[in-house]
Amino acid sequence: MATVYEKILENSKKYPGTIAWRKKAHASVIEKHLNPGEEVIYAFCCQKGASSFEIFNTYAVTLTNKRILIAQKRVLFGYLFLAITPDMFNDLTVRTGIVWGKLCIDTVKEVVVLSNLSKASVSEIETAITEYMMREKKKYVKIEKESV
Repeated sequence: MATVYEKILENSKKYPGTIAWRKKAHASVIEKHLNPGEEVIYAFCCQKGASSFEIFNTYAVTLTNKRILIAQKRVLFGYLFLAITPDMFNDLTVRTGIVWGKLCIDTVKEVVVLSNLSKASVSEIETAITEYMMREKKKYVKIEKESV
């Protein structure tokens, strides 16, 4: 099984236009938070924030068989970590500009904006997230019907 860092490198080679720094450090934070039995399906790096000019907020984003993980290793100490489970996922919006693309993941609590993605990578990332979430949401609907 490929590590988070290997998946990020694979994506970076395929789409070199994405702005990302310190990929290995960010991937290591995700590796710490992988639960037993959790498998990495897709991983990439991007900036987190609405502005295309914030190029120093690189995050690693990983889609696993259980959730979406978003992490940033801070430069001096500590890290930031966010997990989005399928029951918290509402919607996904794609925006593209002249050079970069942006994904807005709408959750129950907040909107997570992933920006400065290579314009060519946006459709692949959107497909990976949407197909996964649609598949997992069906499982939650079955669980709710069984509990009623």
